[in-house]
Amino acid sequence: MRYLALVCDYDGTIALGGRVTEETVAALEEVLASGRKLILVTGRELDDLLSVFPYTHLFEWVVAENGALAYRPSTKQEKSLAEPAPPALVEALHAKEVRPLSVGRVIVSTLHPNEAVVLEVIRELGLESQIIFNKGAVMVLPTGVNKASGLQFALGEMGLSAHNAVGIGDAENDHAFLALCEISAAVANALPMIKERADFIAQGIDGLGVQELAQELLGDDLQEIETRLTRHDILLGTRDNGEEVRIKPYRINLLLAGSSGGGKTTLATGLMERLAEQGYQFCIVDPEGDYTGLEEAIAVGNEQQPPSVNEVVQLLENPDVNAAINLLGVPLADRPLFLAALLPALMELRTRTGRPHWIVLDEAHHLLPSSWESASLTLPQELEGLMLITVHPNEVVPAVLSAVDTVLVVGDSPRETIEAFAKALDERVPSAIPETLETAEALVWSRTDDAAVKLNVSYGRAERRRHQRKYAEGDLGADKSFYFRGPEGKLNLRAQNLTLFLQIAEGLDDETWMYHLWQGDYSRWFREAIKDEVLAAEAARIEGAKDITAEESRARMKALIEEHYTLPASSSPATSDQDRKSL
Repeated sequence: MRYLALVCDYDGTIALGGRVTEETVAALEEVLASGRKLILVTGRELDDLLSVFPYTHLFEWVVAENGALAYRPSTKQEKSLAEPAPPALVEALHAKEVRPLSVGRVIVSTLHPNEAVVLEVIRELGLESQIIFNKGAVMVLPTGVNKASGLQFALGEMGLSAHNAVGIGDAENDHAFLALCEISAAVANALPMIKERADFIAQGIDGLGVQELAQELLGDDLQEIETRLTRHDILLGTRDNGEEVRIKPYRINLLLAGSSGGGKTTLATGLMERLAEQGYQFCIVDPEGDYTGLEEAIAVGNEQQPPSVNEVVQLLENPDVNAAINLLGVPLADRPLFLAALLPALMELRTRTGRPHWIVLDEAHHLLPSSWESASLTLPQELEGLMLITVHPNEVVPAVLSAVDTVLVVGDSPRETIEAFAKALDERVPSAIPETLETAEALVWSRTDDAAVKLNVSYGRAERRRHQRKYAEGDLGADKSFYFRGPEGKLNLRAQNLTLFLQIAEGLDDETWMYHLWQGDYSRWFREAIKDEVLAAEAARIEGAKDITAEESRARMKALIEEHYTLPASSSPATSDQDRKSL
C-alpha cells in the first residue's frame, strides 16, 4: 500500500453548505478501515468547525485556520503554528469598519471586497502578513503560513511523508497543500485552476467527489493514474537529441551494473541526490564505505563499529532523514545475514509509513549471492523501490534479479553486462547494444522494451563539483592541455587547466591570442578536452564576433570561464618548470 493518508479540505470538498452527508462519512470510515489515516485541512476556525462537524474524531489531525492551528481530536491537543494576529491589525480593521470580521487563534478573516482595505492596513502598519483567498473569503495570516505548512506539521507528527499522501480540494487556498501531496485531486465543483493542476478530477461535486476518490483509492491504490504523475519522475540523463530520460520514483526495481571503474558509484550518487531533492527517502547498504561522505544521508556504522538494525530503523523513523549503512565492520561472510535481518525490518517500516521509498544495495552480488540457497524463504516476497548495484549481475540471487524492471548499464563492456543479466534469467538480449560506452554515457533498458536506449548521464552535485575542480585546478595531462603556440609555432605555453589558461592569456601577446581566437581553438578545447558544450558554444560566439579587439575578447573569455567555473582564489604560478623549459 503506497498511499497511507487521505487529506481533505472541508467546505466545498467533503462538505456541501457546511454539512457532510452520511454517505461521505461512510466513505471516510472505509478509508480508515483499510489502515489508512485521514487529515482534515480547512480555512475555518476550530470552534466554528467543531460546532458544525461532529466527526472530527475520524481524523488523525485537523489543520485549521488555513494552516495556522493544528488540532488532534483523539487527545483534544491544540498547537498554534504561528504567532497570533497583532492587536494593532484587528484594532485598525475595526476602526475602518471592516465587516464581517472574525479573529481566530492566529487568523483574521473577512469577505470580498474588503481585501483592498485589509491590504491598505497591512501596508500602513508595516506588517509581514499575507492575504489568502478562499472563493469569497479573505484571510490574513503570517507570511509562509498556509495549508501546506500546516499539513507538513501534521505529517511529521504522524511520521509520514507527503509522498504517501493524497489530497483533495476545490479552491484557491488549496493550491499549496495539493501541490505538496503526491497525488492531487479536485472535486467537480473545484475552480478551473485547481482542476488544471490536479492529477485526478472527480465527476462528482463536493462529498460525492470525495466518495469517488475514496473508492479509487481502496480499489487499486490509485495505480491507474500513476502514468500521469510525470512531475515526480527522476532524471537519468538525456538522449543525443536532448530528450530527457526519466524513471518513476516508485513501484519499480532498478539494476545498475557495469565494469569496475565505469561510473556506477557516480551515477548512483546522482540518483540518490535527486531522490533526496524531491523528498523521497532512501536507505543504502554500503559494504565498502563508498557512500559514507554522501551529504544527503547519515552514515551508520564504520570499520570499528558495525551497524545495528535497530539503529537504522530508528534513524529512518524520521521521514526527512536518509541512511547510508557502512558494513566495513561486518565480516564479508556475515553481510548477507545482516541484510536478511535488515530487510524485514525495513518492510515493516514501509508497511507503517510507506518508507524508505528506495532501498539501495551496493555490491549486490556480495549481499545477495546466487549461492544463497535459502534466499527465496528468507527475503520478503514483494520488493519494490529497490536499486541493485553490481559488477556481476549474474552472481545475484535470481529470486531478486527477476524482480528488476529497468537495467542501467555503464562501463566499457555494456553488451557483456546485459548478456550476463539476460543469461542469469534465461531471457532474450535487447537489440542495438553498442560494444562500448564513453565516459558519462549509459544504457537504459526497460525489460518490456525490445531495445536499449543510450543516454548522456546527468551527474549529481558532488560529481559536478569534482568535475569543476578537475578542470579548474587539476592537471588534464599533456594530451588534454591547451598549447599557446602562435601563428608560426614559435611558442609552446602549456595550460593544463582553466586557471593556468587564464593566467597565461593575461600575459600573452595580442598576435598569439588573436591567432588562436580566429582559428576557433578555444571553443574546440572547451568542447573536446573540457567536455563542456555550453562553454564551447558561448566561446564560439566570442570567436565569431566581428571587429572584436584582443583586449575585449580576452576580457569576455575570462568572464565566461569564471561564470561557469569556480577558480581558486590563490592560483599557482602561470607556468610550471616543465612548461618554462618548453618555451
